[in-house]
Amino acid sequence: MRYLSTLLLILLVSTVVLAAGKPVATVNGKVIDEATFEHFMRQHAKQVRRAPTPQDQQAVLTELINRELLYQRAIKLGLEKDPELQFRIEQKRREMIIGALMRKTVEATPITDDMLKKEYDAQVAGMNAKEYKARHILLKTEAEAQAVIAELAKGKDFAKLAKKKSVGPSAEGGGDLGWFRLDQMVPAFAQAVLTAKKGQVVPKPVQTQFGWHVIKLEDTRPMPVPKFEDVKPQILNIVRQQRIQNLIETLAKEAKIEVSP
Repeated sequence: MRYLSTLLLILLVSTVVLAAGKPVATVNGKVIDEATFEHFMRQHAKQVRRAPTPQDQQAVLTELINRELLYQRAIKLGLEKDPELQFRIEQKRREMIIGALMRKTVEATPITDDMLKKEYDAQVAGMNAKEYKARHILLKTEAEAQAVIAELAKGKDFAKLAKKKSVGPSAEGGGDLGWFRLDQMVPAFAQAVLTAKKGQVVPKPVQTQFGWHVIKLEDTRPMPVPKFEDVKPQILNIVRQQRIQNLIETLAKEAKIEVSP
C-alpha cells in the first residue's frame, strides 16, 4: 500500500511538473505555483551543482508539498501570532531588504579591472612588506626575564637558554618562531621586533598576556607581494565593501540620529 501511494505521488508530480503554465500542485486548495517551484529548483541546482533530473523535480515538489502542509498546520495553531516569531520574521524581512539595497549599491556601476588594479596597488603600498625571523624565551616573571638577559649579555647561547628556561611551546626548538609578519603577533611583541636590531637581543623584556618575553631578532626579508590575479577575488570584495561603507557614511551624514541616554 505504501509503495502504491509513493507511485501515485510520483505520477502526480510528473504530470503536474509537465503542465506548463498551470499550478504545479494544490494542498487543501492552496496553490503551489510555477514561480515558487522554479525558485526552489534553482536553489536545488546550486546545491547539487548539476542539471536537474526528473527525480530532482519530484523531490523538490514533495518538499514544497510537505512545507505547505506544515505551514497550514502552524497557521491553524495560531503560531504566526506569537510575538517572538513576529519579531524574528520582521528582522528577517529587514535583512532581506537591506541585502537587496546592498546588492543594488554594489552593482550600480560595473567594477572594472582598472578599479581593482588601483585598489590592489593601494593595498600593496600600505603593506609592511617585511617578514621577520626571531627567537624568544618566555618566562613567568619580569625578574626571571631580566636574569636571562643578563646571562645572554655574558655570552650564553640563546637557543640553549630557551630550551632550558622557556615555558613556551617553542622551547624545544630553541625558541625559534620561524618567519612571520608583524600582524601575526600581539602588538607589544610586534612593536619590540619592529624596533629591534638584526642579530641582537631586545634590551628589555616584553610583557604580553602570555608572560614575559626575551626576544632576539635574527633576520628580516622582503615579504613576497601576491600577484594581482591571485588576490583579485579578495580585492573585488574590498571594493564592494567600500561601496557599501560609502553609502552608510552618506546616509549617516544626511540623517538625524538621536541616541537615548
